[in-house]
Amino acid sequence: MSAEQVSSLCEQLVKAVTVIMDPASTQRYRLEALKFCEEFKEKCPICVPCGLKLAEKTQTAIVRHFGLQILEHVVKFRWNNMPRLEKVYLKNNVMGLISSGTQSILEEESHIKDVLSRIVVEMIKREWPQHWPDMLKELDTLSKQGETQTELVMFILLRLAEDVVTFQTLPTQRRRDIQQTLTQNMEKIFSFLLTTLQQNVNKYRRMKTDLTQEPKAQANCRVGIAALNTLAGYIDWVAMSHITADNCKLLEMLCLLLNEPELQIGAAECLLIAVSRKGKLEDRKPLMVLFGDVAMHYILSAAQTADGEGLVEKHYVFLKRLCQVLCALGSQLCALLGSDSDVETPANFGKYLDSFLAFTTHPSQFLRSSTQITWGALFRHDVLSRDPLLLAMIPKYLRASMTNLVKVGFPSKTDSPSCEYSRFDFDSDEDFNAFFNSFRAQQGEVMRMACRLDPKTGFQMAGEWLKYQLSSPVDIGAMNCKLPETGEGLCSIFSPSFVQWDAMTFFSESVISQMFRTLDKEEIPVNEGIELLQLVLNFETKDPLILSCVLTNVSALFPFVTYRPEYLPQVLSKLFASVTFEVIEESKAPRTRAVKNVRRHACSSIIKMCRDYPQLVLPNFEMLYNHVKQLLSNELLLTQMEKCALMEALVLISNQFKDYERQKAFLEELMAPVASLWLSEEMQRYGTCINCSCDRISFCVYTILGVVKRARWPTALEEATAGGFVVGCTPSGSPIYRNPCTEQVLKLMDNLLALIRTHNNLYMPEVVAKLGDTFAKALDMLEVEKNAILGLPQPLLELYDSPVYKTVLERMQGFFCTLYDNCFHVLGNAGPSMQQDFYTVEGLASQLLTSAFINLNNIPDYRLRPMLRVFVKPLVLSCPAEYYETLVCPILGPLFTYLHVRLSQKWQVINQRSMLCEEDTADDNPESQEMLEEQLVRLLTREVMDLISNVHAAALSLLVDDEMMSTDVTPPASAELTELGKCLMKQEDVCTALLITSYTSLSWKDTLSCQRTTTQLCWPLLKQVLTGNLIPDAVTWFFTSVLKGLQTHGQHDGCMAALVHLAFQIYEALRPRYAELKAVMEQIPEIQRESLEQFDSKLLTPTLQKVADKRRKDHFKRLIAGCIGKPLGEQFRKEVHIRNLPSLFKKVKPLLETDILENEDGGGLTALFEP
Repeated sequence: MSAEQVSSLCEQLVKAVTVIMDPASTQRYRLEALKFCEEFKEKCPICVPCGLKLAEKTQTAIVRHFGLQILEHVVKFRWNNMPRLEKVYLKNNVMGLISSGTQSILEEESHIKDVLSRIVVEMIKREWPQHWPDMLKELDTLSKQGETQTELVMFILLRLAEDVVTFQTLPTQRRRDIQQTLTQNMEKIFSFLLTTLQQNVNKYRRMKTDLTQEPKAQANCRVGIAALNTLAGYIDWVAMSHITADNCKLLEMLCLLLNEPELQIGAAECLLIAVSRKGKLEDRKPLMVLFGDVAMHYILSAAQTADGEGLVEKHYVFLKRLCQVLCALGSQLCALLGSDSDVETPANFGKYLDSFLAFTTHPSQFLRSSTQITWGALFRHDVLSRDPLLLAMIPKYLRASMTNLVKVGFPSKTDSPSCEYSRFDFDSDEDFNAFFNSFRAQQGEVMRMACRLDPKTGFQMAGEWLKYQLSSPVDIGAMNCKLPETGEGLCSIFSPSFVQWDAMTFFSESVISQMFRTLDKEEIPVNEGIELLQLVLNFETKDPLILSCVLTNVSALFPFVTYRPEYLPQVLSKLFASVTFEVIEESKAPRTRAVKNVRRHACSSIIKMCRDYPQLVLPNFEMLYNHVKQLLSNELLLTQMEKCALMEALVLISNQFKDYERQKAFLEELMAPVASLWLSEEMQRYGTCINCSCDRISFCVYTILGVVKRARWPTALEEATAGGFVVGCTPSGSPIYRNPCTEQVLKLMDNLLALIRTHNNLYMPEVVAKLGDTFAKALDMLEVEKNAILGLPQPLLELYDSPVYKTVLERMQGFFCTLYDNCFHVLGNAGPSMQQDFYTVEGLASQLLTSAFINLNNIPDYRLRPMLRVFVKPLVLSCPAEYYETLVCPILGPLFTYLHVRLSQKWQVINQRSMLCEEDTADDNPESQEMLEEQLVRLLTREVMDLISNVHAAALSLLVDDEMMSTDVTPPASAELTELGKCLMKQEDVCTALLITSYTSLSWKDTLSCQRTTTQLCWPLLKQVLTGNLIPDAVTWFFTSVLKGLQTHGQHDGCMAALVHLAFQIYEALRPRYAELKAVMEQIPEIQRESLEQFDSKLLTPTLQKVADKRRKDHFKRLIAGCIGKPLGEQFRKEVHIRNLPSLFKKVKPLLETDILENEDGGGLTALFEP
């Protein structure tokens, strides 16, 4: 084609590109121009000359970039069909562009350099080394022309390593050929990279002080940065010998460059990658050179310089990298020391610890947190944990932790040097808050490890800090409220005093608990502990936030009371005073959030004390009981939850009576007020109408739950027998216990079921209509629940001192939500608590079916979820085998059938909605509501599949978590059903419902549910029915369901691996009996028929030698590849086909199965590119 035609076409392309990039262009013109450009790239036969012309230096950067994009498109999509001479022509011209077709290194646009290097890499991926053996020599020659070309060569080498090794974006054989050739030439490549780096750094250093040479110096600096970036792409995977060659010359250079401001970040990146290398311990030994005097000097001086220049983003990023280098060095030391290697503790270990501590005490909260994992590894290490230098560091580390635990550094504030750094690291106060909570938990773990080595020092520091806080005046800070009566101020969560109290409390809790676990009984400093406890008990405050910290300290110091029981009444007195705490006595305003938390905290502390130290509290039982009765007698003094918490504490102590009759009599007395209220006529009427006090209902249900949950028989069989708790033995010889609360709870059960029935019926459409718009909303979800489901962060509550005014609607929503949950908690705990006494209740299955399972069609997802989790699951799992037929099967059969229908309908709606998402939808169901509904369906699905898994396959011990989603794990072939599972599978309706639910769920859009079901359920369930006569339609449906699951979830590695394994199991097990499965396989897009025939023939001919399981599975995976779903970003991407070249490496042994290979005659192939 003539030059005129090329010029004419180029002019049109320039105009089109200008229109596309011009912000003033209309959408129509832009689309037309875009269409013209895309059609040109796809169809025009003269793309190469046009691309080269547009890429000339005389064009604008935008046009040149488009010209180079054309050339890249040609290489990626037309290369396989191009004549040899045209390939040579294109390759020579591209190399010519690198040589002389670009602007100088400082002037050229970075996107031009990037696309030019991409073109060369695309050609390398298709032709090197077989057809382009001198590629590396050509790049070396180019690099000698100047800095511009050297930088481009660096980009090419980096891009090649990323595509071949990091991202692996080419076929296996090509990748193997290129990677092995790179490895063979790595000595030359590394030598080239190091020489380039050294030469350019030396030139830069010589010229940077000479202002006349500044452009030249900048050019050398650019090449140095490019060389470091390229090294970073190789250091991660090359043999360690290259990194440690010539007495670790590379590491030495990198340490030197840490003090070069323009190059230090790149050098730190390379150093970090090198020091983070895994592999054989022997290969990693040379890395210990970084603990030497010279390396340590350079690292520490660079850190001091960067930190001394104030907060500049560039220096701060460098500090983060250096911190990571020191962390990685610590990890290497922990790995090498104490193993079989002959590595000793470095001479500079003390200097290393000092520098590491400097990062732990830096104002940046992020840097402080970065050091914690390494401190933990050092304190845990067998050898280092005994090192005197590390032991001497423990008090310093704990002292630093005392500062680090103080929650300051919110990005929106200016009350700490940390705030400025936080503005670089966190987008909002909520982000910082989430980070800090995680950081604090991590610190707690490391402090406990440190205190395991030196428990007394930690306790001494905690005691000093506690005494200091007790004697310090309260500083509420600015902007906090004062009480009108006293003029005193109250702290907010940001007040200086509270953040100190909060940090001190966490510190003391961590170190004191560890001391009790570490020291022998006689070594415990009892006197000092009791002294601290007395100080805390005598401390009085009207500030609820500080009082909450005081209560935590009481709990932390309570183990000392086991040595001095005479202090127990004082502790109880302090806790009971806090249960009724008020800031302003007899105030009519609602209690503030902080006051509510203090009272709840005090109740929890009492329960915890009675749970963990029941024998200690038992002698004071009468005092405790009288005190509780006195509090309960005042109707308004406590909330219903607080009353029930105190009753729970009494029940826990009553378990220590170890006398059935005495405990039964006590529980009868305790529950008498509840029984009289619960069985009253007023409550009976609640079965048909809501006219009973919400508080009274809540009190009754809370109390029943507390008793059912806490009342137990003695754990020791001898004590249980002596106390009259054992009533017989099972056929297997296990004792049958009776619970002293059984009689009291069972007589209240009818009304509980009536309450549940009434609550379920509230959702009937006719009842909702009668309630009206206002009251019907009382049955909705709480806003806090919605936010939790949608993953919205909770706002930081600074106004802890403001009263919590709730609307009537909010109070009613909270009432219904809590009531519903607690009723089902009672039923869920009844089985484990009362055992056979509960399961033998006459007509229990029908009673439950006509109450808890009534009107399920109208029960919303957010109510159904807790019902399955807290009631159905424990009811079934704790049921003795002899009641499976009479109780479990009548309930689970209809339930599983119903749940399958419900979930199928819900997912159908979601799928239809996603298909119609392009169309305009009505505003009556906004996006946030749709998201909430969809997420609820997802959570309900997980709950249902979890229930089925627990009921049927609890013995699998194969747990699936979020991390496993990214692994290639397949389930064990020996997965079996539980006895309950087998019992349920004998019932045809249950069996059908379970199989259909499990296999249908594979194509529902929830990856976690899909993987759990695939690995835990599908195969064990199907195995139960394989021995029967399955109809062919059922078999093809099961197999098709798995393939549909692959289509939906194939983009997720974990799901894909599990589903492929399941499809493989089904095909291997059922293909010999059902030829229909082959027909299903033949419908898979792009399946290779010959390969399928080959797989089938081996499967159906048992006399043939069996191929290894992995090889068979890989073959099967290739067959079904056409139905494995791809991520959205890849679904519409044009396929890039890179042909394999004649293999460079001979196979060691012949394959056991003959794959279909292309027939290539490689004998007469000559090098395509000539040097």
